[in-house]
Order: sequence, then structure tokens, then C-alpha cells
Amino acid sequence: MTIKADTLTGAAWFKSSYSNAQGGECVEGARLDGGAMAVRDSKDPQGPALVFPAAAWSAFAAAVRDGELPTA
Repeated sequence: MTIKADTLTGAAWFKSSYSNAQGGECVEGARLDGGAMAVRDSKDPQGPALVFPAAAWSAFAAAVRDGELPTA
């Protein structure tokens, strides 16, 4: 689901450990009630955010962690 990030009042956004100080690959996340995860571009904090249900986010994170996704 895509929503405007500024409608997630009270969300505690954190920057991805893969983001860098030069402004590249700036992704922020926020854990939401029920285990859902919101993701947005840190350069556009008022713009859109993608919200993933808990099960979908867990499956995605596991696939990344386990190297199951293509890198190129």
C-alpha cells in the first residue's frame, strides 16, 4: 500500500544502514503497529511511503538476509 509519509504521525523513522552521508541510497523505515513496516525516500520525507504487512516484510527481510534476491 502507498500512502503519504506525513500521514504516519508518530512514526519513528530510522535511516537504513545502507544509506550514506553523500546522499546516495537514502532509505528510511518505520516499524508500525502490528509489525507492519513503512519505507520512504529520506530525501522526500513528505512524499509517498510504502507500507508492508508484517508477514510480507518478514519474508522480504529473510530473503535479503539469506541472499535469495538478485543483486544486479
